[in-house]
Amino acid sequence: MIARLSTVVLDTPDPHTLARFYAELLGLQITKVESDWIDVGDESGRVVSFQLAPNHIPPQWPDPNYPQQLHLDIWVDDIDAAEAKALRMGAQLLATTEAGFRVYSDPAGHPFCLEHD
Repeated sequence: MIARLSTVVLDTPDPHTLARFYAELLGLQITKVESDWIDVGDESGRVVSFQLAPNHIPPQWPDPNYPQQLHLDIWVDDIDAAEAKALRMGAQLLATTEAGFRVYSDPAGHPFCLEHD
C-alpha cells in the first residue's frame, strides 16, 4: 500500500442539499462549511465532501452520454514517492497549484488528487 483514501468528493449545483442528504443517509455530521465546499464525516475519519459545480450535468446511469462524476482525494505520507509510483502506474500529472496537493488523471482520464501536509 502506498496511500490511504482521504475524501470522496461529489460535484453538485447545491452542496448544502446534497451534504444534508448524505449526512442523514450515512449517519454523519456536517463538519465543515465553506461557500463552495461542505464536508460530512465522523470521528473515525470517514469524510464525504460536496463541491459547488454550477454547471454540473448529473449522471443518468447507465446512459454513457451522462456518465458518473466524482473524484478522489487521497492522503499520502510522502507525496513525491506516491507521485512517482502513480506516474509509473499510468497516471498523468494535471496540476500542482498548491503545496501538498497535486491533481492527476487516472489511466481512464478520471481526476484524483494526492495530498499531504
